[in-house]
Amino acid sequence: MTLASRALAQLATWPDLRQAVPSCGLGRAVRSAQGEIAHFHSERDVDLRLTDRAVRRFAKDLRGSDAIRVVPGSQWVTLRLDATSDVDLLLTLVSVALQAQQTWPDPADRAVAGCNDQRGAGFVKADLGGL
Repeated sequence: MTLASRALAQLATWPDLRQAVPSCGLGRAVRSAQGEIAHFHSERDVDLRLTDRAVRRFAKDLRGSDAIRVVPGSQWVTLRLDATSDVDLLLTLVSVALQAQQTWPDPADRAVAGCNDQRGAGFVKADLGGL
């Protein structure tokens, strides 16, 4: 079992989340009632949607991690799952994302931009063999 499939299986047990097809059409996703939270694009790469405000609030901490790629102007951060500790980080950030969606929702009139994979800003292109 890959780290991504392990993380996806854990997230699927959370009562506020359900598995879904990602809006970008690539891989697998989890979403809450407020919208998509994470896109699993490969065995190692996950795009996680935070609100703009959450990304700004935690930018320094996010940029301090080698496992995270922050893309300027994006509500999504990309995580590279290389170790079990990266899965723990992902689960923690999913909690942050859920809280951010509830506490600091994006304006209703603004569409959510595509995930980082659609921007070509992820770590690698999709490899869905292990998902």
